[in-house]
Parts: sequence; C-alpha cells; structure tokens
Amino acid sequence: MGAQPAQLTAPAPHEGERLAGFVRRLYRYHFASRRRERMFIASIGFLATVGIVRAITHLIRADIGPFHNVTTGGLHIHHLVWGILLLLVVGYVWLAEVGVAWTWTAVLTAFVFGIGAALTLDEFALWLNLRDVYWETQGRESVDAILLFASVLSIGAWGGPFLAALGRHMWHRARHLTVR
Repeated sequence: MGAQPAQLTAPAPHEGERLAGFVRRLYRYHFASRRRERMFIASIGFLATVGIVRAITHLIRADIGPFHNVTTGGLHIHHLVWGILLLLVVGYVWLAEVGVAWTWTAVLTAFVFGIGAALTLDEFALWLNLRDVYWETQGRESVDAILLFASVLSIGAWGGPFLAALGRHMWHRARHLTVR
C-alpha cells in the first residue's frame, strides 16, 4: 500500500503574529495556484466595478454629485467603450507576457484573441456611436481603430525587443542620475 497523502490544512495564526502577516500567509495558502488567484482577483474587479458603475450611473441620472457623462464633441461615450478598450489592452498584455508556456492552448487563444479583436474593432464606430454607421462617414472611425491596433500589434511583434532594451537602458540611466 502506498503512503496516504498528507492532509493540507489552512495555516493557523502564530502566537504574537500580526494580522497582516497571518492574512498574507492565509492568502498564499489559498491562492498557491496562479490561475485560481487570477480568477479570484478578476471576480473582485468585476463585482466591484459593477457596483461602482451602477451607483455612478444612478447618481448621474439623478443629477447628484460631481459625476457627469463623458462626452466629446457632443458624442456621449458610454462605459462599454472603456470596457472594450480595457479588454483589448489586457489581451495585448497577455500576448506579450514573458514566460508563458507555448502550448496548443496558448496558440489557439492568441489566434482567437486576434479574431475577437478584429470583429470588435471592425464595429468600433458602432459601439462608439451606438448606431450603425458602418457605411457612413463615421464608419471611418472603425478603420482608424483597426489601423491603430494593427500598428500596436506590429510594433510589439517587430520592435518589442528593441523597445524593451531601450526602456531598460533609459530606466537605468534615470535611476543612476537620481542616485548621485
């Protein structure tokens, strides 16, 4: 018979341990898996944002407080625009992450991210204007968004190592100047 696996139990506080130290150990114990930690943090961000956005939109509608709709040139920018932009930025950062194993899942999700980004940005003018302007003058905003994002992807792919090395060099120079 093989040995029974040891039962893992949550850490107990040490005598005299500060609350912050215990919470840190408890957190590390429960979130030893990076995947589980990311899912937990994402759910906190999601639920907190839903609550905050709902409260702010109710305050705007009731004309209470310092909050106002974001507009540019008379165009109301809805919060879904910021959400989609954040998803694109986070997806791009995920693509550029160093140390991620190159598995079939990573290849597939990178390809699907590209498809999703293209489908989303091709309708950029629609989600910006909240009406179908695909074939109108404002439809050009979609083409501009596609070109801008394609440029960011290209810069990251072709110029990434150079820009990273330049950034590290500039950072070290700036730190060296401030140390003197």
